[in-house]
Amino acid sequence: LKGADRVRKRPGVIFGSDGIDGCQHSIFEILSNSIDEARDGYGNKIIVTRFNDNSFEVEDFGRGLPVDFNKTENRYNWELVFCELYAGGKFSDDEETYDYSLGLNGLGLCATQYSSEYMDAEVYTDGYKYNIHFEKGENVGGLKKEETSRKKTGTRIRWKPDIEVFTDIAVGREYFDDVLKKQAVVNPNILFLFRNQNEDGKFEETEYIYNNGIVDYVNEIVGDNALTTVQYWQTERKGKDREDKPEYKVKLSVAFTFSNKVKDIEYYHNSSFLEHGGSPETALKKAFVAQIDSFIKNNGKYNKGESSIKFQDVEESLIFVSS
Repeated sequence: LKGADRVRKRPGVIFGSDGIDGCQHSIFEILSNSIDEARDGYGNKIIVTRFNDNSFEVEDFGRGLPVDFNKTENRYNWELVFCELYAGGKFSDDEETYDYSLGLNGLGLCATQYSSEYMDAEVYTDGYKYNIHFEKGENVGGLKKEETSRKKTGTRIRWKPDIEVFTDIAVGREYFDDVLKKQAVVNPNILFLFRNQNEDGKFEETEYIYNNGIVDYVNEIVGDNALTTVQYWQTERKGKDREDKPEYKVKLSVAFTFSNKVKDIEYYHNSSFLEHGGSPETALKKAFVAQIDSFIKNNGKYNKGESSIKFQDVEESLIFVSS
């Protein structure tokens, strides 16, 4: 398959499904680009709009998507970003090459564009406003450029998932409420503004922001039911998955407290919620059981013949979030 057909005829290969889950995945790919910018310190507000015709819009105030000419690739960067699968994620500051991305590492924006009925992009950068329009994976009209007096840089993308690609494109507001709240939790000081258009055409706005990230979130969950103050730890480590693999750095944040009325455990990785805990869950179980078991033994708190605690004993009173 060539061009847009690689996605339009096989959306499940890219998005994991051709149903509503795949459609939601495509939406997150656009959102993730804006989150990457904000995480890197470019803009602290992201506006997400759900229109009642099943189209969506994401606006950020970052540096603006790269649209100029790329000497290395001998092509315009907007072509790489919107029309080239596997081109990469984000541009680094000092090179004309792509760098880290929260999403599918170069697949996301292009794949979502390919799977759309239409997509309009508006980019503000370097004193210019750029507009690009796509229909069913094809660019229409090229790149339009004009000078602008607007000082803020950023990117605004509006698109409609194509019902010819996905079997269902009616993504409800509950999806956005869930995703935007989770992203606010693990991206401190970034304001997520959600605008939901009702059937009467009016917009209802909801803000999500956690200035202290997971600490504020744990406090929110436990409310007045805490047995301890919220504990917060952050650390960085380097490691390898295997001896022959390259070394990488991990930055880990953890917040937790105990309660006899509330329990909740959540894990996040690269801003993504982990439905199945994986290695963070393994670490949590080993660490809490070992430390509490050691405390009980050292203080002679086990009754004679009593078995050591299990994680089930701990999790009944634990509110824990890791990122």
